[in-house]
Amino acid sequence: MTSNLNHIGLDKKASSELADKLNELLANYQIFYMNARGFHWNIKGEKFFELHLKFEELYNDSLIKIDEIAERILTLGFTPLHTYGDYSALSKIQSAKNVSSGTNAIQEILKGYEVLLPLERELLEMSGDSNDEGTNALMSDYIREQEKLIWMYSAYLNQ
Repeated sequence: MTSNLNHIGLDKKASSELADKLNELLANYQIFYMNARGFHWNIKGEKFFELHLKFEELYNDSLIKIDEIAERILTLGFTPLHTYGDYSALSKIQSAKNVSSGTNAIQEILKGYEVLLPLERELLEMSGDSNDEGTNALMSDYIREQEKLIWMYSAYLNQ
């Protein structure tokens, strides 16, 4: 008799759906990461020192999340996407090319969060429904952090 549970005791079908959604999140994070990296490299203007450091924090944090998401997909028993072709095809976040204005860069970051946050909330609900505490805890942490960052970046833009 074949079990409906994967190797960590979660429903295989629900885990597959979670892995697909996590791969979507992974693709978006990869583009978000590359954008933040570009902002770090190309920022100019009077807020250069402040924003250069802030964008470095952002891309370092994104790199950690990318690894966590990929490892969660593996933990569920599936394969994380790992080509830029896959990422660009699946991501709703668009590449931001040659952005050197602090204001424009922060607007792009906020647009990225407009994609990431709903995906994370969807994953939070899906993981809660399937009793997947590992994915649930990860998404809960991301959401809490990003809500605060959205407030801070919006305050920077005086919004």
